[in-house]
Amino acid sequence: MDADQLRALQAPIKQRYRDDPSSAKVVMHASGKVLASELVCEVDTMLGTVTAGLHPAAGGSGEQACSGDMLLQALVACSGVTLSAVATAMGIEIHSCSISARAEMDFRGTLGIDKSVPIGITALHLNFEIDSPADDAQLQKLVELTERYCVVLQTLAKPASLISSCTRVTAS
Repeated sequence: MDADQLRALQAPIKQRYRDDPSSAKVVMHASGKVLASELVCEVDTMLGTVTAGLHPAAGGSGEQACSGDMLLQALVACSGVTLSAVATAMGIEIHSCSISARAEMDFRGTLGIDKSVPIGITALHLNFEIDSPADDAQLQKLVELTERYCVVLQTLAKPASLISSCTRVTAS
């Protein structure tokens, strides 16, 4: 796809959002089922069910997906798709691009060993290895715009409000 094709693809969508801003608001969903006896959660995805379990640093076997790894995978996926779209819009040719994400976390927090240790990821590192004839300034702009428009990256940088709820259900 080239820049003109991308603009043609997105033009009617952008116009609809300009004409009716409320049409741009989309609700996304995810769902899963906890299998408490196995310490796992089965998460429904477009490609089937993924079984998530504890990270080995928290006692998991490593046989199931780790939600922290899934978060990094979402960051890589969103960054890659965004970079591809931005490169297309800018007319930058990409021969290849590898993206990696790394997270740092101290498991003493989530295991309740030390209350002064934060629970969760404390540092994220995102790296782009780009093979392109573009000059350094163009590649720097490409990465800046990718960071600006990547939904997952921006959500991690500026967290959304979170509302949690619980509903009691009775098994029949």
